[in-house]
Amino acid sequence: MRYISTRGASPAVGFVDAVLAGLAPDGGLYVPETWPAFTQGEIAAFAGRSYAHVATEVVARFVDGEIPHDVLSDMCEAAYATFTHPAVVPLTQIAPGGFIAELFHGPSLAFKDVAMQLLARLSDHVLALGNRTQTILCATSGDTGGAAVEAFRGRANTRIVAMFPDGRISEVQRRFMTTATEDNVRCVAVDGTFDDCQAILKTALSDEGLKQAVGLSAVNSINFARIVAQSVYYFTTAVALGAPYRPVAFSVPSGNFGDGFAGYVAKTMGLPISTILVATNANDILARAFQTGRYTRGSVQATQSPAMDIQSASNFERLYFEAVQRDGLETGRAFASFLEAGAIDIPPQALAHMRETFQGMMISEGETSRTILATFNETGGIIDPHTAVAVCAFQRMRNLAAPVIILSTASPAKFPEAVLDVIGETPVVPRKARGLAGKPERFDHLPADMAAIKAYVLAFAGK
Repeated sequence: MRYISTRGASPAVGFVDAVLAGLAPDGGLYVPETWPAFTQGEIAAFAGRSYAHVATEVVARFVDGEIPHDVLSDMCEAAYATFTHPAVVPLTQIAPGGFIAELFHGPSLAFKDVAMQLLARLSDHVLALGNRTQTILCATSGDTGGAAVEAFRGRANTRIVAMFPDGRISEVQRRFMTTATEDNVRCVAVDGTFDDCQAILKTALSDEGLKQAVGLSAVNSINFARIVAQSVYYFTTAVALGAPYRPVAFSVPSGNFGDGFAGYVAKTMGLPISTILVATNANDILARAFQTGRYTRGSVQATQSPAMDIQSASNFERLYFEAVQRDGLETGRAFASFLEAGAIDIPPQALAHMRETFQGMMISEGETSRTILATFNETGGIIDPHTAVAVCAFQRMRNLAAPVIILSTASPAKFPEAVLDVIGETPVVPRKARGLAGKPERFDHLPADMAAIKAYVLAFAGK
């Protein structure tokens, strides 16, 4: 299996090199040269199997022998043993035809753990074989940073610098990063938005001198291994509801579009997905793109679902590449234009391809709060604001013929103030998070400036 850049100007590489690089040298994102596929019988055989088993079989199609199958299986077993629920991603029914997939039973109480726990083990294995080290520069809108720090803290071959937008994430999200005491972890509060952090990350990954000096890599969803790992829960939850013998739909709260594109990957591999509802908050660049055909950046608005406060969704480039029939030159042109002008007019045929799978929907702050309250009153369950965005989208689209799986991306315990304001109760805090409030924090403040971040990374990791 070879991996190519969405912008068509970088040489093809293997799985391991794609994972360690994160971003292609031409600024594009890696995707497989050809998509692997499962037969209906192979998907049906996932029924009743453990999450780690399904993960091994799905990821193995992309690894394609670069890591021995038994070693990959051991990695998956170890990664998902860190989750507190035996199903790893259990389903809970909240309405006729509506099921919540609980993606928050990992170490940092967010869906990013599902991929990050495996990615850390993949990286460890590869780095140890080559007697190499790496420096991870991470941009987070809230949950990626905590999951990355949890996964990589204390690992001998990896240093990690987690950037987060100062004052724009919840206290619990911040503390999952900033209370780490290991010497290989640094955290930076950036004076800007997540989009600023993400732009700095992409620029850094294109800086060959910096990459060579510190072995720079990324674990954001620009890293294709994240997408592969996230596609697994599409298979496990769909099979639990009757796939592949009947189609299913998904409602996905989306900011950077990694979760949404993981669903596209699962569908491309043969999973019968009828629709993926891409549910956004007021930062609705994706919803507008699917509705109007124009992908236009706006100003980032702070909301009660901060992990979705994004106006430049990295993984949309992967979908665009597929929708323009894998034309790297066209994809490179479009996203160079987006960087300069902040807008892309999606070609009609490409938009039609996207709409075969995706529908976009913006959910307001008022609707988010009302959905948290209604879900609590009707089911007794407490959901976080990101999940509420996806639940509200599901409720608007109840005419879907297929059962709908709503991705619940974070524990409500990560957003206690938002939940308390709506339902008058504070969610139960899982044991993992109870001690965070009493721990000292360690982080630095820097401007949203590439030169400042580069100097910081070099001072930390270039020793």
